[in-house]
Amino acid sequence: MQARPQQKKWFVAPKAPASHLARLSHLPPLIVQILYNRGVAEPDAVEAFLKGEARYDNPFDIKGMNEAVFRIRRAIRQGEQIAVYGDYDADGVTATALMVRTLSALGAVVRPYIPHRVDEGYGLNNEALAELKRDGCSLVVTVDCGVRSVQEVAYANRLGMDVIVTDHHSVGPELPPALAVINPKRADCPYPFDDLSGVGLAYKLAQGLLRAHGKEPIRRDVRTELQEEDLLELVALGTVSDLVPLLGENRVLVQKGLERLNRTQHPGLQALLAQAGVKPGQVTSTAIGFFLGPRLNAAGRLESAMLSYELLQTQDVFKAAQLARELDALNLRRQQLTAEAVEIARQRIEAEGADGYLHLVADPDFREGIVGLVAGKLVEHYYRPALVVTLGERYSKGSARSIGDFHVTDALDRCAQEGLLVRHGGHAMAAGFTLETAKLPRLKARLQELAAEALADKDLQPALQIDAEVPLGDLDWATYDLLQQLEPTGYANQPPVLMSRRVQVRDAKPVGAGGAHLKLTVSDPSAGPRREVAWDAIAFNQGHWFGQLPRVVDLAYTLDRNDWNGQARLQLVVADLRPAGRSDAVELRTSGAPTQQPTRAGGRV
Repeated sequence: MQARPQQKKWFVAPKAPASHLARLSHLPPLIVQILYNRGVAEPDAVEAFLKGEARYDNPFDIKGMNEAVFRIRRAIRQGEQIAVYGDYDADGVTATALMVRTLSALGAVVRPYIPHRVDEGYGLNNEALAELKRDGCSLVVTVDCGVRSVQEVAYANRLGMDVIVTDHHSVGPELPPALAVINPKRADCPYPFDDLSGVGLAYKLAQGLLRAHGKEPIRRDVRTELQEEDLLELVALGTVSDLVPLLGENRVLVQKGLERLNRTQHPGLQALLAQAGVKPGQVTSTAIGFFLGPRLNAAGRLESAMLSYELLQTQDVFKAAQLARELDALNLRRQQLTAEAVEIARQRIEAEGADGYLHLVADPDFREGIVGLVAGKLVEHYYRPALVVTLGERYSKGSARSIGDFHVTDALDRCAQEGLLVRHGGHAMAAGFTLETAKLPRLKARLQELAAEALADKDLQPALQIDAEVPLGDLDWATYDLLQQLEPTGYANQPPVLMSRRVQVRDAKPVGAGGAHLKLTVSDPSAGPRREVAWDAIAFNQGHWFGQLPRVVDLAYTLDRNDWNGQARLQLVVADLRPAGRSDAVELRTSGAPTQQPTRAGGRV
């Protein structure tokens, strides 16, 4: 059996005001309530959400876009070589593929460059820039990196290269001296949506280039059939994989990208789907998050991200199949290494004492490519910020994952100001960093101090946000179809979590390796003998309940469709359960529920 995870506090979202429900009386109240919970309340915003429409999409409203488009068009006209400098995660790889494809279609002389995670590390580095200069590049366009590479951009300028930065990560105290810095998180950027992924920003630059070319061709001999919509399947892959909020423009881009992915004719994507066991027509945000994204990420974690890049670019069906098999094997290896490292890390934490405010574990045998995943697993188990470090002789590299009450990148900013870090970057919930190995004890002590300051008065119990309380007997296929209007779901727009009280457990049995999961049959006695229906339910990672599960429980769950042997059935995917009637376990809030973010975010992995 797996160890019992930390018990969650349930928060039921406040009911939408009656006046708000009346304003949207033409819509089902459950949908109105769920959107209200996500901050989608104004009638025009609700309408745009349900129709899958972006309320804004003019790329030229982004600061630096005009300068970037002008410079790239000049480079194409003059035959300059352009380097697209990306990142080794799925967001960066899809962004690199998207930008190279766009520039090639416009007649550019272009080459990709994705650094090796172990040999070079994240972001721009001087050695790579010098190599690009020697190879004849005069313009570097970054995707998904560069906003904190102040010294590296200055070095590129000294070499005589112009740099255009497109990056969605948190902006540091100083912008790099690039010709243009495209990042809606800039304080002086007027663009109304600042949560685009790295590939999302690359797409905005591609939009700008294609729209400008449509109005005035770059050269008379350049004719392109590439349309903005042709790039959306890459946008969907990278956006979902990077766990940026699936709201606003992101959701619209992913929605349209999924439509194209489900009928893709690209050999690389077809091979990726086949290897992952995802059938055309069944590609969802969940499929990307659990099956496609991890395979694209596996290359950069353990080998070279160029494997994934080549898969996304190749038109050769045989090469595509071979590359997809290689990525599948790497993903299996990644899973094994992660599980082994998690076990080592947990043993270290338990030996030191698991009741601190922050955990930092370091080991020379931890692979750089999986330390972010290990940190995420530790946060899930202990509900404390976690940092996992690959120890080196002189320098060490690590990844951090956090909880909602501790902004890990702000904490690393303070450590950097005190001279404890060589470089770092990321988001509130996820970050990466490099430091001198000799300073690791000081870094650990300082981070533990900062965590204690921030978390000492917090209730360090993971929270489960519940959208609405409903009687189990009221659910049916019509409810499921209704909830499908909220797709695609994902980070910050999770599948709606419902709660039903006093559910009867008819049967329970452990399933999965070591009985890690629990398969249930439940019903709602309050529905009456004629309407009481037996529901299938699966409770992942809750096998510890077997043998001690009460006959009557309160359930928090999502409503799912299970296709088996040609039959479709509704099932409950249990987020959490507990003995019925525990009044201390559920908080019915009268104001907005606290935001409890997932342990991973769109940052360094």
